[in-house]
Amino acid sequence: MTVDHSRAPVLEALDEYRRKGRLSFTPPGHKQARGADPAVREVLGDAVFHGDVLASGGLDDRLTRGRVLQRAQELMADAVHADHTFFSTCGSSLSVKAAMLAVAGPHEKLLIGRDAHKSVVAGLIISGIEPVWVEPRWDAERHLAHPPSAEDFDRAFDAHPDARGALVTSPTPYGGCADLRAIADVCHRRSRPLIVDEAWGAHLPFHPGLPSWAMDAGADICVTSIHKMGSGLEQGSVFHLQGDLVPPALLGMRADLLGTTSPSVLIFAGLDGWRRQMALHGEELMGGALDLAAEVRDAVEEIDGLHVNGRDDFCGPGLADDLDPLPGVIDLDALGITGFQAADWLREHRHIDAHLVDHRRIGAQITHGDDRETTGQLLDALRDLAVAARDLPRAPRVEVPSPAGLRMEQAVLPRDAFFGPAEDVPVSEAAGRVAAEMITPYPPGIPAVLPGELLTEPVLAYLRTGLAAGMHLPDPADPELETVRVLAEDRR
Repeated sequence: MTVDHSRAPVLEALDEYRRKGRLSFTPPGHKQARGADPAVREVLGDAVFHGDVLASGGLDDRLTRGRVLQRAQELMADAVHADHTFFSTCGSSLSVKAAMLAVAGPHEKLLIGRDAHKSVVAGLIISGIEPVWVEPRWDAERHLAHPPSAEDFDRAFDAHPDARGALVTSPTPYGGCADLRAIADVCHRRSRPLIVDEAWGAHLPFHPGLPSWAMDAGADICVTSIHKMGSGLEQGSVFHLQGDLVPPALLGMRADLLGTTSPSVLIFAGLDGWRRQMALHGEELMGGALDLAAEVRDAVEEIDGLHVNGRDDFCGPGLADDLDPLPGVIDLDALGITGFQAADWLREHRHIDAHLVDHRRIGAQITHGDDRETTGQLLDALRDLAVAARDLPRAPRVEVPSPAGLRMEQAVLPRDAFFGPAEDVPVSEAAGRVAAEMITPYPPGIPAVLPGELLTEPVLAYLRTGLAAGMHLPDPADPELETVRVLAEDRR
């Protein structure tokens, strides 16, 4: 069957909706901007409201006989070599939960890389799945994690042959990639599915110079955030399926448990338009982004005190298997400032926002939406930062533990700890207690503490000193971390 990637079913249906002048006596209540607050209309523009219609009974008829969404999803699946694709308007935080629920159920085991995003932990809490944590490959010198190896997953399956499948994060927010084909082979030798949280990899299918993407590497389910490295709207996510280890109807049912019954057509339109853009022009656009990123990397290397991490830093024995160069991770260690200080200075003084921020790095993400004008502003700001760093206050020391010191015992299932009777104790008294909450430096959103983990002093010291240095902790009950929520003593 010939597939026409010049078509965009959602966008075409929206155009038809406007041309026919449909008059809605349904939600949304703003009625095509007519009822929206004038100040909101002035800031957002009426086009936002004109595209905000019901998915069924608006974009399509009440029985979805036009198959608008289904056709858009089929085109997306073809573009990225998947058998089935599902759109999500709740971000990959929903998509990864749906994938987990389709592979394992309450009290069943799932192998998971411990560098998983907090949304994966939320999926464990909701589902009651028992995690079998697979250790990442830790770079003790640079204090960051790369995805676990295929051998790590193989050993975990040997120790837990009843595990229902595996989940790995690749690329990481730092751009490190796993050997997905080897991990998929480990799973498939046991007839177990592999889920890849590829939220940062929407662009990977569209240029041969980028790391292999999950469907081409043999993964069964892949979760992708189109809004991160693609050009969809925030919350735009897709999850792809191939093979026969996970029935598509089952995955759809699990997603239906979590998804909204009022999806945003605006987000659907962004997903549909991005697929068309990439299917028709993806290799050209991604090639341009790669060339631009290479220029930026070379220019940053010429700035005293700055270093852009590359393959020589992140790839090799015991490290990542491949690297996506577009996240542009800049090490500030030689400047003597933290990533928190750098990000705050860039925003305040040069109106530039960095994404990934930690105790010694910032991320300067390059996409096909950048050009020499935007990257020129970035480079000018980084040069100014290197000069300004001399006068910034001495960076508070963050006590980053060794890889062994970061790991804590999972004493209680995440769901049982999260929903169990809990109490707040002073952080000075929390070591040795079982955490009843997540504590996550954000970004990148990888929890340092999970519900059910036995708290240790090195991890608590890391969080306390990190908070003092500017770390953002959005999820603990006490954002100042003077107290920690722990399981009541009589329930351990």
